[in-house]
Amino acid sequence: MADEKQLTGDARGHQLTNINVWTPDSQWLVYDVRPHGGSFTGSTIERVNVETGEVQKIYQAPPGAHVGVATVSPHDPARYAFIHGPENPDSGWQYDFHHRRGVIVSEPLPSPAITLDALDITAPFTPGALRGGTHVHVFSPDGSRLSFTYNDHVMHELAPALDLRNVGVALASHQVISPKKHPREYDGSHFSVLVSQTVADPQPGSDEINRAYEEGWIGHEGYLKPDGRRQRWALAFIGDTRSATGEKQPEIFVVDLPRADNGYMQAGEKPLQGTSTTLPAPPAGVEQRRITFTARGIAQQPRHWLRASPDGSAIAFLMNDERDVVQLWTVSPNGGEPRQISHASTGIQSAFSWSPDGRSLALVSDNSVMQLDVESGEMQRLTQRTGVAPCADAVVFSPDGKKVAFMRQCGEFAQIVVTYSR
Repeated sequence: MADEKQLTGDARGHQLTNINVWTPDSQWLVYDVRPHGGSFTGSTIERVNVETGEVQKIYQAPPGAHVGVATVSPHDPARYAFIHGPENPDSGWQYDFHHRRGVIVSEPLPSPAITLDALDITAPFTPGALRGGTHVHVFSPDGSRLSFTYNDHVMHELAPALDLRNVGVALASHQVISPKKHPREYDGSHFSVLVSQTVADPQPGSDEINRAYEEGWIGHEGYLKPDGRRQRWALAFIGDTRSATGEKQPEIFVVDLPRADNGYMQAGEKPLQGTSTTLPAPPAGVEQRRITFTARGIAQQPRHWLRASPDGSAIAFLMNDERDVVQLWTVSPNGGEPRQISHASTGIQSAFSWSPDGRSLALVSDNSVMQLDVESGEMQRLTQRTGVAPCADAVVFSPDGKKVAFMRQCGEFAQIVVTYSR
């Protein structure tokens, strides 16, 4: 069994995101210092060297603001994206799902944080700007764009029940200038659009959803369609449908995205920027497809994000088997029957990530970090079984495929640990 190495140990939380936490050279891990995943009170983004243990500060938030959920671009020079809460929060504007933004810090360090998504909450709204808050900013495999989840300030003010979570994409090729008619509005370095479609009250038994979340890019170069054509850009996400009896039923959806950047700027039947009574809408031609039609929906716990194999042929997710045990499954982005990969007696306990070669996944099962072989379904134990399982939030392969980063709860706080793959 491979050894593990604890990298942090001071009396603070050390929170890894579920993907893209390694620098491209597999030498540094980026993290935030929230006390735990559900508390957005961290003030710095940092990184730790996996060989030397050296810690470097990437960004210090100004007084009153908080930062967290950091990811790294897949190519040098590294860029670090993370959530930034409002500066100088007051009674009318405090951190919330619809009051946050993405920022990027680029190497060489130290560098300023550049706001990713423009904000325009004053009608008429601006195409390419958003009207709310973004979360979990994940670079595409080539680093040219990012995905995120989104909540809308305008709809929240109209009625909180209309502020539906959605999935969006930000393009680095076009800066957006906000009119800044409100003191909280700002410019953005990227052109941002929503690519999912939600409704407040889905029809039971239909493909309508009222929440889109936990998205993932499909393939390093997209995926192959049944006719052999390559879909270059696509995202998979979880959408909350309603069963025929009206119960929430999470299922997998896919959106095929425009190949050219200017395709994101072409409005469909509804305006990209939304209206005073409607959410922003996807670009022309972007439609979501339901991929799974399960009996009870995919697993809601443990929380996990859809992750596609490097070649784009398989989307991994968690779902209970016939014994009601949580297992890892895959499904094609073209649809079809899901394939059960794991057959763990005690189930899967965490989010997961693919190895760079696409042959295995790293995850937690039986209170150990495991490496799951995709072809055989066999699991190899990478860490010893412990009384308390490693943290469920993140188990992430390094870009070179040699290491796996995860977290252990050590007293009050989570600490970052690395083990070595097989």
